Amino acid sequence: MQYTYKTRGVCSSEIHLELDGEIVKSVQFVGGCNGNLKGISSLIAGMKVDDVIERCKGIQCGFKPTSCPDQLARALTEAKARQE
Repeated sequence: MQYTYKTRGVCSSEIHLELDGEIVKSVQFVGGCNGNLKGISSLIAGMKVDDVIERCKGIQCGFKPTSCPDQLARALTEAKARQE
């Protein structure tokens, strides 16, 4: 399943997800901190969706109430709900 999520409150503008059931197949961020987001994408490839959500949910970026990892957790939560 492929899913695009429009981010809110962060430097990246959207997240493209590819899921294979409950496994994260690939993630691509549009905009944001290029190297860090490529690193996150590489690290979570092959992980279970729920594990990524648990690890990334609630992370803040500086004084912002959210972050790109937090937005990723929200994107995965929405994508998971649409799969069910």
